[in-house]
Amino acid sequence: MQTVTLIPGDGIGPEISDAVTDILKKAGAQIEWDIQTAGADVLEKEGNPLPERVINSIKKNKVALKAPVTTPIGTGFRSVNVALRKTLDLYANLRPCKNIDGIKTHFNNVDIVIVRENTEDLYAGIEKQIDNDTVEGIKLITRKASTRIVKFAFDYAVKNGRKTVTAVSKANICKLSDGLFLECAREVAKNYPKIEYKEILVDNLCMQLVQNPEKFDVLVLPNLYGDIVSDLCAGLIGGLGIAQGANIGTDTAVFEPVHGSAPDIKGQNKANPTALLLSAIEMLKYIDQYEVALKIEKALNKTISEGTVLTADLGGSASTKQYTEEIIKNL
Repeated sequence: MQTVTLIPGDGIGPEISDAVTDILKKAGAQIEWDIQTAGADVLEKEGNPLPERVINSIKKNKVALKAPVTTPIGTGFRSVNVALRKTLDLYANLRPCKNIDGIKTHFNNVDIVIVRENTEDLYAGIEKQIDNDTVEGIKLITRKASTRIVKFAFDYAVKNGRKTVTAVSKANICKLSDGLFLECAREVAKNYPKIEYKEILVDNLCMQLVQNPEKFDVLVLPNLYGDIVSDLCAGLIGGLGIAQGANIGTDTAVFEPVHGSAPDIKGQNKANPTALLLSAIEMLKYIDQYEVALKIEKALNKTISEGTVLTADLGGSASTKQYTEEIIKNL
Protein backbone atom coordinates (compact mmCIF):
# COMPACT_ATOMS: atom_id res chain seq x y z
CA MET A 1 0.00 0.00 0.00
CA GLN A 2 1.41 3.39 -1.07
CA THR A 3 0.53 6.59 0.77
CA VAL A 4 0.03 9.46 -1.70
CA THR A 5 -0.69 13.10 -0.94
CA LEU A 6 -3.91 14.19 -2.62
CA ILE A 7 -4.48 17.91 -3.20
CA PRO A 8 -8.12 18.21 -4.38
CA GLY A 9 -7.61 21.85 -5.37
CA ASP A 10 -10.49 24.27 -5.90
CA GLY A 11 -12.94 25.16 -8.67
CA ILE A 12 -13.63 21.86 -10.44
CA GLY A 13 -10.72 20.25 -8.60
CA PRO A 14 -12.71 18.41 -5.90
CA GLU A 15 -15.18 17.03 -8.49
CA ILE A 16 -12.55 15.58 -10.78
CA SER A 17 -10.51 14.37 -7.77
CA ASP A 18 -13.52 12.38 -6.56
CA ALA A 19 -13.96 10.92 -10.04
CA VAL A 20 -10.33 9.88 -10.37
CA THR A 21 -9.95 8.43 -6.87
CA ASP A 22 -13.15 6.43 -7.45
CA ILE A 23 -11.76 5.00 -10.70
CA LEU A 24 -8.43 4.12 -9.07
CA LYS A 25 -10.20 2.40 -6.18
CA LYS A 26 -12.42 0.34 -8.50
CA ALA A 27 -9.37 -0.62 -10.57
CA GLY A 28 -7.62 -2.00 -7.51
CA ALA A 29 -4.91 0.64 -6.99
CA GLN A 30 -3.05 0.07 -3.72
CA ILE A 31 -3.15 3.66 -2.52
CA GLU A 32 -3.96 5.34 0.77
CA TRP A 33 -4.73 9.04 0.30
CA ASP A 34 -3.33 11.76 2.56
CA ILE A 35 -5.74 14.58 1.68
CA GLN A 36 -4.30 18.11 1.91
CA THR A 37 -6.26 21.21 0.86
CA ALA A 38 -4.57 24.17 -0.84
CA GLY A 39 -5.49 27.15 -3.01
CA ALA A 40 -7.80 30.14 -2.91
CA ASP A 41 -10.27 28.63 -0.44
CA VAL A 42 -7.47 27.76 1.98
CA LEU A 43 -6.05 31.28 1.70
CA GLU A 44 -9.21 32.69 3.27
CA LYS A 45 -9.08 30.23 6.18
CA GLU A 46 -5.35 29.92 6.85
CA GLY A 47 -3.86 33.06 5.29
CA ASN A 48 -1.68 31.02 2.93
CA PRO A 49 -2.69 29.22 -0.28
CA LEU A 50 0.10 26.69 0.23
CA PRO A 51 0.32 25.90 3.97
CA GLU A 52 3.44 24.24 5.36
CA ARG A 53 1.41 21.09 6.16
CA VAL A 54 0.99 20.50 2.39
CA ILE A 55 4.73 20.72 1.78
CA ASN A 56 5.45 18.47 4.77
CA SER A 57 2.97 15.86 3.52
CA ILE A 58 4.58 15.71 0.09
CA LYS A 59 8.09 15.56 1.59
CA LYS A 60 6.98 12.64 3.75
CA ASN A 61 5.07 10.68 1.11
CA LYS A 62 7.34 11.56 -1.86
CA VAL A 63 4.41 11.34 -4.30
CA ALA A 64 1.39 13.63 -4.79
CA LEU A 65 -1.62 13.86 -7.10
CA LYS A 66 -2.76 17.43 -7.47
CA ALA A 67 -5.96 18.79 -9.01
CA PRO A 68 -6.08 22.38 -10.35
CA VAL A 69 -5.47 25.14 -7.80
CA THR A 70 -6.53 28.75 -8.40
CA THR A 71 -3.61 31.15 -8.11
CA PRO A 72 -4.66 33.97 -5.76
CA ILE A 73 -3.80 37.56 -6.56
CA GLY A 74 -1.83 39.83 -4.24
CA THR A 75 -0.42 37.25 -1.81
CA GLY A 76 3.19 37.22 -2.96
CA PHE A 77 2.74 33.94 -4.84
CA ARG A 78 3.31 34.11 -8.57
CA SER A 79 1.75 30.66 -8.60
CA VAL A 80 1.08 27.87 -6.11
CA ASN A 81 2.43 25.52 -8.78
CA VAL A 82 5.66 27.48 -9.12
CA ALA A 83 6.01 27.60 -5.33
CA LEU A 84 5.66 23.81 -5.12
CA ARG A 85 8.25 23.27 -7.83
CA LYS A 86 10.78 25.60 -6.24
CA THR A 87 10.26 24.47 -2.65
CA LEU A 88 10.51 20.75 -3.51
CA ASP A 89 13.09 21.24 -6.31
CA LEU A 90 10.86 19.49 -8.84
CA TYR A 91 13.23 20.30 -11.65
CA ALA A 92 11.66 18.26 -14.46
CA ASN A 93 8.26 18.98 -16.00
CA LEU A 94 7.10 15.92 -17.92
CA ARG A 95 4.35 16.31 -20.52
CA PRO A 96 3.54 13.25 -22.68
CA CYS A 97 1.34 14.21 -25.65
CA LYS A 98 -0.19 11.29 -27.54
CA ASN A 99 -3.30 10.95 -29.71
CA ILE A 100 -6.28 9.15 -28.19
CA ASP A 101 -8.52 7.23 -30.58
CA GLY A 102 -11.92 8.88 -30.78
CA ILE A 103 -10.71 12.46 -30.30
CA LYS A 104 -10.69 14.14 -33.69
CA THR A 105 -7.63 16.28 -34.39
CA HIS A 106 -5.70 17.45 -37.44
CA PHE A 107 -3.15 14.68 -36.81
CA ASN A 108 -3.46 11.06 -35.73
CA ASN A 109 0.21 10.21 -35.36
CA VAL A 110 1.38 12.39 -32.44
CA ASP A 111 3.43 10.67 -29.73
CA ILE A 112 5.74 13.28 -28.24
CA VAL A 113 7.21 13.59 -24.75
CA ILE A 114 8.18 17.07 -23.61
CA VAL A 115 10.81 17.40 -20.89
CA ARG A 116 10.88 20.98 -19.64
CA GLU A 117 13.41 22.44 -17.21
CA ASN A 118 11.36 23.68 -14.27
CA THR A 119 13.48 25.89 -12.01
CA GLU A 120 15.25 28.69 -13.90
CA ASP A 121 15.31 30.63 -17.20
CA LEU A 122 13.00 33.69 -17.27
CA TYR A 123 10.71 31.81 -14.86
CA ALA A 124 13.21 32.53 -12.08
CA GLY A 125 11.46 35.91 -11.96
CA ILE A 126 14.64 37.98 -11.73
CA GLU A 127 13.35 41.38 -12.86
CA LYS A 128 14.45 44.95 -12.23
CA GLN A 129 12.83 48.31 -12.93
CA ILE A 130 15.47 50.39 -14.69
CA ASP A 131 13.32 53.52 -15.00
CA ASN A 132 9.66 54.39 -15.64
CA ASP A 133 9.92 53.19 -19.22
CA THR A 134 12.29 50.22 -18.92
CA VAL A 135 12.22 46.84 -17.20
CA GLU A 136 15.02 44.28 -17.28
CA GLY A 137 14.43 40.54 -17.02
CA ILE A 138 17.32 38.11 -16.54
CA LYS A 139 17.39 34.76 -18.37
CA LEU A 140 19.14 32.48 -15.90
CA ILE A 141 20.70 29.31 -17.33
CA THR A 142 23.10 27.19 -15.27
CA ARG A 143 25.27 24.20 -16.08
CA LYS A 144 23.84 22.21 -13.16
CA ALA A 145 20.18 22.65 -14.14
CA SER A 146 20.83 22.14 -17.86
CA THR A 147 22.85 18.97 -17.32
CA ARG A 148 20.34 17.33 -15.00
CA ILE A 149 17.30 18.08 -17.19
CA VAL A 150 19.00 16.66 -20.29
CA LYS A 151 20.10 13.60 -18.30
CA PHE A 152 16.47 13.19 -17.14
CA ALA A 153 15.33 13.27 -20.79
CA PHE A 154 17.84 10.63 -21.87
CA ASP A 155 17.08 8.39 -18.87
CA TYR A 156 13.36 8.66 -19.67
CA ALA A 157 14.08 7.73 -23.30
CA VAL A 158 16.05 4.65 -22.25
CA LYS A 159 13.47 3.50 -19.70
CA ASN A 160 10.52 3.97 -22.06
CA GLY A 161 12.01 2.62 -25.28
CA ARG A 162 12.30 5.99 -27.01
CA LYS A 163 14.77 6.43 -29.84
CA THR A 164 15.55 10.15 -30.15
CA VAL A 165 16.13 13.12 -27.86
CA THR A 166 16.05 16.58 -29.44
CA ALA A 167 17.46 19.60 -27.59
CA VAL A 168 15.52 22.80 -28.32
CA SER A 169 17.04 26.27 -28.09
CA LYS A 170 17.49 29.68 -29.66
CA ALA A 171 21.26 29.48 -29.49
CA ASN A 172 21.73 31.37 -32.74
CA ILE A 173 20.57 34.52 -30.89
CA CYS A 174 21.01 33.71 -27.17
CA LYS A 175 24.56 32.52 -27.76
CA LEU A 176 25.69 32.44 -24.13
CA SER A 177 22.56 31.27 -22.26
CA ASP A 178 21.10 28.84 -24.78
CA GLY A 179 24.63 28.12 -25.90
CA LEU A 180 25.40 26.78 -22.42
CA PHE A 181 22.22 24.67 -22.51
CA LEU A 182 23.31 23.08 -25.80
CA GLU A 183 26.87 22.58 -24.56
CA CYS A 184 25.50 20.60 -21.61
CA ALA A 185 23.15 18.63 -23.85
CA ARG A 186 25.99 17.59 -26.14
CA GLU A 187 28.10 16.43 -23.21
CA VAL A 188 25.28 14.37 -21.72
CA ALA A 189 24.38 12.85 -25.11
CA LYS A 190 27.85 11.28 -25.34
CA ASN A 191 26.90 8.94 -22.49
CA TYR A 192 23.87 7.56 -24.37
CA PRO A 193 25.20 6.17 -27.67
CA LYS A 194 22.05 4.09 -28.31
CA ILE A 195 19.79 7.18 -28.27
CA GLU A 196 19.95 9.46 -31.29
CA TYR A 197 20.67 13.08 -30.34
CA LYS A 198 19.39 16.02 -32.39
CA GLU A 199 19.15 19.82 -32.06
CA ILE A 200 16.59 22.30 -33.38
CA LEU A 201 15.81 26.00 -32.99
CA VAL A 202 12.55 26.64 -31.17
CA ASP A 203 10.92 28.70 -33.94
CA ASN A 204 11.70 26.03 -36.54
CA LEU A 205 10.37 23.39 -34.12
CA CYS A 206 7.02 25.20 -33.79
CA MET A 207 6.63 25.34 -37.55
CA GLN A 208 7.49 21.67 -37.99
CA LEU A 209 5.21 20.57 -35.13
CA VAL A 210 2.16 21.93 -36.93
CA GLN A 211 3.25 20.31 -40.22
CA ASN A 212 4.88 16.99 -39.32
CA PRO A 213 4.61 16.24 -35.58
CA GLU A 214 5.34 12.55 -36.16
CA LYS A 215 9.00 13.50 -36.72
CA PHE A 216 9.53 14.19 -33.01
CA ASP A 217 10.02 11.83 -30.09
CA VAL A 218 11.47 13.29 -26.84
CA LEU A 219 12.01 17.06 -26.70
CA VAL A 220 14.13 18.66 -23.95
CA LEU A 221 13.81 22.42 -23.49
CA PRO A 222 14.65 25.31 -21.16
CA ASN A 223 11.74 26.55 -19.05
CA LEU A 224 10.09 29.24 -21.20
CA TYR A 225 10.29 27.38 -24.50
CA GLY A 226 9.03 24.26 -22.74
CA ASP A 227 5.99 26.09 -21.39
CA ILE A 228 4.99 27.33 -24.84
CA VAL A 229 5.78 24.15 -26.79
CA SER A 230 3.99 21.87 -24.32
CA ASP A 231 0.73 23.78 -24.79
CA LEU A 232 1.23 23.72 -28.56
CA CYS A 233 1.59 19.94 -28.42
CA ALA A 234 -1.50 19.67 -26.21
CA GLY A 235 -3.37 21.41 -29.03
CA LEU A 236 -2.16 18.77 -31.48
CA ILE A 237 -3.88 15.99 -29.51
CA GLY A 238 -7.15 17.77 -28.65
CA GLY A 239 -6.46 20.46 -26.05
CA LEU A 240 -5.73 20.96 -22.37
CA GLY A 241 -8.70 18.81 -21.33
CA ILE A 242 -6.65 15.71 -22.08
CA ALA A 243 -3.19 17.09 -21.28
CA GLN A 244 -1.43 15.35 -18.42
CA GLY A 245 1.61 16.57 -16.54
CA ALA A 246 4.12 15.74 -13.84
CA ASN A 247 6.74 17.70 -11.89
CA ILE A 248 9.56 15.42 -10.83
CA GLY A 249 12.59 15.90 -8.59
CA THR A 250 15.35 13.63 -7.33
CA ASP A 251 13.06 11.60 -5.05
CA THR A 252 9.73 13.46 -5.14
CA ALA A 253 7.02 13.81 -7.79
CA VAL A 254 3.77 15.77 -8.13
CA PHE A 255 1.36 14.64 -10.85
CA GLU A 256 -1.24 17.11 -12.12
CA PRO A 257 -3.35 18.08 -15.15
CA VAL A 258 -2.26 21.06 -17.18
CA HIS A 259 -5.62 22.85 -17.29
CA GLY A 260 -6.94 25.38 -14.77
CA SER A 261 -9.61 25.24 -12.08
CA ALA A 262 -12.51 26.44 -14.31
CA PRO A 263 -14.50 28.14 -11.53
CA ASP A 264 -17.24 29.04 -14.03
CA ILE A 265 -18.44 25.40 -14.10
CA LYS A 266 -17.66 24.56 -10.47
CA GLY A 267 -20.24 22.26 -8.89
CA GLN A 268 -22.20 21.74 -12.12
CA ASN A 269 -21.18 18.10 -12.74
CA LYS A 270 -19.80 19.09 -16.17
CA ALA A 271 -16.04 18.84 -15.65
CA ASN A 272 -13.88 16.45 -17.66
CA PRO A 273 -11.56 14.43 -15.37
CA THR A 274 -9.50 12.92 -18.22
CA ALA A 275 -6.35 15.02 -17.77
CA LEU A 276 -6.21 14.30 -14.04
CA LEU A 277 -6.88 10.62 -14.73
CA LEU A 278 -4.05 10.48 -17.28
CA SER A 279 -1.79 12.14 -14.69
CA ALA A 280 -2.87 9.51 -12.16
CA ILE A 281 -2.06 6.75 -14.67
CA GLU A 282 1.44 8.21 -15.06
CA MET A 283 1.69 8.34 -11.25
CA LEU A 284 0.74 4.66 -10.97
CA LYS A 285 3.53 3.77 -13.38
CA TYR A 286 5.93 5.92 -11.34
CA ILE A 287 5.11 3.95 -8.16
CA ASP A 288 5.36 0.63 -10.04
CA GLN A 289 1.65 -0.22 -10.12
CA TYR A 290 1.86 -0.89 -13.86
CA GLU A 291 -0.92 -3.45 -14.17
CA VAL A 292 -3.49 -1.13 -12.60
CA ALA A 293 -2.22 1.78 -14.73
CA LEU A 294 -2.62 -0.20 -17.96
CA LYS A 295 -6.05 -1.47 -16.89
CA ILE A 296 -7.30 2.10 -16.38
CA GLU A 297 -5.62 3.28 -19.57
CA LYS A 298 -7.43 0.61 -21.61
CA ALA A 299 -10.78 1.46 -20.00
CA LEU A 300 -10.30 5.17 -20.67
CA ASN A 301 -9.30 4.58 -24.29
CA LYS A 302 -12.29 2.27 -24.80
CA THR A 303 -14.67 4.88 -23.35
CA ILE A 304 -13.35 7.64 -25.57
CA SER A 305 -13.06 5.56 -28.76
CA GLU A 306 -16.65 4.29 -28.39
CA GLY A 307 -17.76 7.91 -28.05
CA THR A 308 -21.18 7.21 -26.55
CA VAL A 309 -20.63 8.62 -23.04
CA LEU A 310 -18.39 11.68 -23.16
CA THR A 311 -18.36 15.07 -21.44
CA ALA A 312 -19.28 18.15 -23.46
CA ASP A 313 -15.71 19.26 -24.19
CA LEU A 314 -15.05 15.83 -25.73
CA GLY A 315 -18.10 16.14 -27.99
CA GLY A 316 -20.71 14.40 -25.84
CA SER A 317 -23.38 15.40 -23.35
CA ALA A 318 -22.55 13.23 -20.32
CA SER A 319 -22.03 14.57 -16.83
CA THR A 320 -18.81 14.06 -14.89
CA LYS A 321 -20.49 11.27 -12.92
CA GLN A 322 -21.85 9.48 -16.02
CA TYR A 323 -18.46 9.64 -17.76
CA THR A 324 -16.74 8.31 -14.63
CA GLU A 325 -19.24 5.45 -14.32
CA GLU A 326 -18.67 4.52 -17.99
CA ILE A 327 -14.90 4.28 -17.45
CA ILE A 328 -15.48 2.13 -14.36
CA LYS A 329 -17.85 -0.11 -16.37
CA ASN A 330 -15.11 -0.56 -18.98
CA LEU A 331 -12.53 -1.65 -16.41
